[in-house]
Amino acid sequence: MSRPGFVIADAPARDFLRAVELAADVAATHADDVDRTGRFPVEAITAIKAARLMSMMLPRALGGEDASLTDVAQVTTALARSCASTGMIFAMHQIKLSSLISHGQDSPWHMNFMRAIAAGQLLLASATTEAGIGGDLRNSVCAVETEGRRARLVKDATVISYALDADAILATARREAAAPSSDQVMVAITKDQYRLQKTTEWDTLGMRGTRSEGFILSAEFGADQVFPKPFADIAAQSMLATSHLLWSSVWLGIANGAVARAQAFVKGEARKKPDVKPPGMLRLAEATNMLHLMRANLAEGLQRFYRARRDPDELNAVGFSVAMNNVKLASSEMLIKVVNHALLICGIAGYRNDTPFSLGRYLRDAHSAPLMISNDRILLNQGNLLLVSRADTPIGG
Repeated sequence: MSRPGFVIADAPARDFLRAVELAADVAATHADDVDRTGRFPVEAITAIKAARLMSMMLPRALGGEDASLTDVAQVTTALARSCASTGMIFAMHQIKLSSLISHGQDSPWHMNFMRAIAAGQLLLASATTEAGIGGDLRNSVCAVETEGRRARLVKDATVISYALDADAILATARREAAAPSSDQVMVAITKDQYRLQKTTEWDTLGMRGTRSEGFILSAEFGADQVFPKPFADIAAQSMLATSHLLWSSVWLGIANGAVARAQAFVKGEARKKPDVKPPGMLRLAEATNMLHLMRANLAEGLQRFYRARRDPDELNAVGFSVAMNNVKLASSEMLIKVVNHALLICGIAGYRNDTPFSLGRYLRDAHSAPLMISNDRILLNQGNLLLVSRADTPIGG
């Protein structure tokens, strides 16, 4: 598959964009209701599973289709254009799957788990945040307690998105009770191995369908379900990059949807008065230019990811972390500008909730982008990284 604006690593036989069309249509049909009621987008996720897109990134030997991260990014964008919550759920699942692929292939248990994901189109959730540490993913309060071949943990997770609808949860914890907070591991826990006690609700401006509630996660599992590599390596070598790239794909999808509504509005105005240029034409051109910049930012980030993946030193380099952070920062900030432009173009028709040009859902979803993970937190970390790294970004470098 090859599409303009992205760099493709390898071209799988399957056209994933064609495969996602039906799921995107289902997501669009139910998007307003998902947003209004704040419910999980069960119809869209069911359609995604039917299209076997949950396992698209897994190796063929494990039942997947060897899809590249670019393929996943394009599918994510297509879904998010229809329903941001659906796109974000799909992205978060694929972020967890990328960690399994990158760091679980030396473990028989994790290999079998990946086969089960493909066979059952299982949905993966994430439990990385925790009460007492804020949004700092690189520290844990809870710990894995191991007794022989069995282990357990209890985690006060402030957020586990779509936990009640997930088939498994990948959770972080200290390696053992005596370990420092930064000595973390990640463990894959299946639905039959954990219990959830809800601690917070999810009543938000946007991204309402992700159902990102808080829970006490209590789990008992096999000791071999703990990933062989430390979570520090998992975060640096796969989770950081895939999170920023796939979240940015969600935001590109939201921007695409908003600009499409603005363009339809301008075209309608032009048809009403063929001899008069619609006043929104200039802003539409500006919005389209910003959309192009968002797409180029993501494409360059994917290129950088592919280069780093071929070079372990680059993958662990400070410069790579800086580049991935910049993709997230730029995409999340540009999204709000694009949606605001679309709202100015559509005017009151975009402001109302009962017109084909309504942009309320897009605007509210867009404002989640700088908050997950907080841009202020990333910028502070970025400043620290730049004390030991060059700030220049040469073309092609």
